[in-house]
Amino acid sequence: MLPQRTLKEIVKTVSIGLHSGKKVELVLRPATVNTGIIFRRVDLDPIVEIKAEADAVGETMLSTTLVKDGVKISTIEHIMSAFVGLGIDNAYVDINAVEVPIMDGSAAPFIYLIQDAGIKEQFTPKKFVKIIKPIKFKNESGWAELTPFDGFKVSFEIDFDHPAVRDTRQFLSLDLSHHSYVREISRARTFGFMRDVELFRSKNMGLGGSLNNAIVLDDFRILNQDGLRYKDEFVKHKILDAVGDLYTLGHGIIGAYHGHKSGHAINNLLLRELLKQRDAWEIITLDHEKKAPVAFIGDYYLA
Repeated sequence: MLPQRTLKEIVKTVSIGLHSGKKVELVLRPATVNTGIIFRRVDLDPIVEIKAEADAVGETMLSTTLVKDGVKISTIEHIMSAFVGLGIDNAYVDINAVEVPIMDGSAAPFIYLIQDAGIKEQFTPKKFVKIIKPIKFKNESGWAELTPFDGFKVSFEIDFDHPAVRDTRQFLSLDLSHHSYVREISRARTFGFMRDVELFRSKNMGLGGSLNNAIVLDDFRILNQDGLRYKDEFVKHKILDAVGDLYTLGHGIIGAYHGHKSGHAINNLLLRELLKQRDAWEIITLDHEKKAPVAFIGDYYLA
């Protein structure tokens, strides 16, 4: 049996919100089997809980935001991506603000937090969404699709007309395992352009953005003194985001995802289309690890 996983201990950290610029305290707590990932606004009385599900996503401008009865929890995609990367099925995420802290703009700090808490196996089978037939969503901005595949493959193509981005690889396809995620994807940071800063800040967005938590580009070059963490960090961050967005299905996917100039909105609309077509997927468990596709085999603790 491939078991569900949660955290061993409670773990805490403090960072700032990307859009508010204010300090946010984040607490990760273990959860019982079949709980899923539950985000909690502990600054409200009573506390508001929102389960990370595709139909709970209410806003997708610049981040993935859960909405329930007017209460919002935004920028969930990086920590959701980290949960996928380490195979966490069940956890509570407590925050005392409207958004999950940005940390360094990647999933790596969340990986470290989860590893610090420790990972506990729960003796209930892990569930997967197995893609049975292709599903695609397309609009004027781009497209994304899910197709059958014996594992978890993620492919992404970006197309930014910027000299610094054009110098990097703009298409990448990976068979994701927990090892390859931590090594190849988790450290890729979000990125943005100086020309957009004034617009965002006029809308009270991006107030916490800086060279410490994003790759920032002017019209010609990367402004971060240390440059890129990966030669293809831009497309890898888009994969990181997509992995987190896909986890709002509530389970890991056995299938292949391909995104072309996709983003949070297209990813969510793809999942909603999938859920409407009940003959396109099924929920399965894997009775024995030896039967699992390579993406789901191995030690979750190691990078």
